[in-house]
Amino acid sequence: QVQLVESGGGLVQPGGSLRLSCAASGFSFNSNWMYWVRQAPGKGLEWISIINPDGKTTYYPDSVKCRFTISRDNAKNTLYLQMNSLKSEDTAVYYCASNPLDNKYITFRYRGQGTQVTVSS
Repeated sequence: QVQLVESGGGLVQPGGSLRLSCAASGFSFNSNWMYWVRQAPGKGLEWISIINPDGKTTYYPDSVKCRFTISRDNAKNTLYLQMNSLKSEDTAVYYCASNPLDNKYITFRYRGQGTQVTVSS
C-alpha cells in the first residue's frame, strides 16, 4: 500500500522559513519523479516543485522560484521542501505526490493527506 505522509507544517511569520518532509513507502520511491503541490483557501491545486529520481533536476514555477528548494534522500525514502522568505500568499495545504495523471500536475495516482502551512503575523 502506497503511503505519503507529510509533516513540518505550522504557523510562521512572514519572512520566516519552514521545512516540510514527506515519508514515502509502498512504491519505488527512488525511481519516481516527486512533486510538491499546494491548495490555498478557495483555490485549486498548484504544483510548486518537481524533482527527478536522482535529485539532480528540479523545476519551480515563478511564484516560488528562488524561495523554495525541493530535495530528496533516496536512502530514507523522504522528500523535502525548504521554504524561505514565506509570504501570506503561501498559506495553503501542502501535499507531496507522485505519478501525475495529467500534464498540468493537478491529479496524481499517489498523494498524501497534506500539511497545513499558515503564514501570518
